Amino acid sequence: MPLAMAASQFDAPHLNPNVLQLALNATGCAVVGGAADLPRTLTVIDYSRASTKPRFWVIDLVTREVLFEELVAHGSGSGDNFATRFSNDADSHQSSLGLFVAEDAYTGKNGYSLRLRGLEPSNDRALERAIVIHGAPYVSHQSAATLGRLGRSWGCPALRPDVAAEIIDRVKGGGLIFAYYPDKTWLGESPFIGGCAAHGRT
Repeated sequence: MPLAMAASQFDAPHLNPNVLQLALNATGCAVVGGAADLPRTLTVIDYSRASTKPRFWVIDLVTREVLFEELVAHGSGSGDNFATRFSNDADSHQSSLGLFVAEDAYTGKNGYSLRLRGLEPSNDRALERAIVIHGAPYVSHQSAATLGRLGRSWGCPALRPDVAAEIIDRVKGGGLIFAYYPDKTWLGESPFIGGCAAHGRT
């Protein structure tokens, strides 16, 4: 699998190609720099999209197939239908940006869940904050239609219960997750975007 991949190599019409390219660059940078092992999957979350629209994609980097395109909730402290505020702080109930590693799955208070380890200053408290992927009943097309937005988490990227376990099993154990928003501070400070990728090391 080549580390330098182009967004045009993937058939993901609803995923902004510029966001996908940032995610691919960040992945290559993390692998080259030793922050992560070469992953089989790359998950992209585009928090600039409304919560009522699909904004969570899982991509197989070997076959270049888009495996999932899904709704995903953001933290209650991040906004209503649109997420606009992000934090790495405990008790902020806000989502975090940047590159994460999918670690092990477990069963907890939110059912079958997936631990996420943040790789950047913007998300490196994810384990401490218990930011995990899990299913939630407030994530559904019905909720989106009734409320005009999804229900919200305490900062976790929560998924529809019908697909959560399948997605967790597909990405656990080393998949990378890239959570995006056009936040100038994060884009400028990320070690995988503002540094490595900006200098063409992917």
